[in-house]
Amino acid sequence: MDATTNTILTFSLIIFSLLYVSTPSASAAGATTTTPAANFIRTSCRATTYPAVCVNSLSTYAASINKSPKQLVTTALTVSVDKAQSTKSFVAKLTKFRGLKPREYSALKDCLEEISDSVDRLSKSVKELKNMGRAKGPEFIWHMSNLQTWVSAALTDESTCVDGFAGRALNGRIKSSIKARMTNVAQVTSNALALCNKYAGKY
Repeated sequence: MDATTNTILTFSLIIFSLLYVSTPSASAAGATTTTPAANFIRTSCRATTYPAVCVNSLSTYAASINKSPKQLVTTALTVSVDKAQSTKSFVAKLTKFRGLKPREYSALKDCLEEISDSVDRLSKSVKELKNMGRAKGPEFIWHMSNLQTWVSAALTDESTCVDGFAGRALNGRIKSSIKARMTNVAQVTSNALALCNKYAGKY
């Protein structure tokens, strides 16, 4: 990769990174709120693997979540879809950079396929949750089983993307940038799955 291409790649990664990062003030404000809805979110997030990430990603939606377990899960899944879609677009743009080495391009293409599958499965899970309405008993269990399967598969896709870069002699900026995004996507997806499991356990 020549100096000009390297400089362009570095600059582009910085721009994409800045666009990706959420506004700190919004998350911080939501995290310190003491309304009943905010307390509900904090309490619910204790069941997740990454409670701080859970609170930060959901607190700004406290008004719409209120204290509804179903709306909490719907929002958590929607956040996962948005994060995954944003990462998918980022990876897709990286594949178009000139000067990529064959192994770098191959790793990026593999990751793009994995994150695309993740977006698809997470999107299906959101639709499944919305379509289940007020289902109870066996019908509720059937819908939730589908949802949990898709979210779990999406999480596996995200982990597979990160694993695909392990041990490969890739451009450091490409590897670290994608790893940071995929780690965040995997964390919010893991949290969404935990909240799904908690919701399913109520019935």
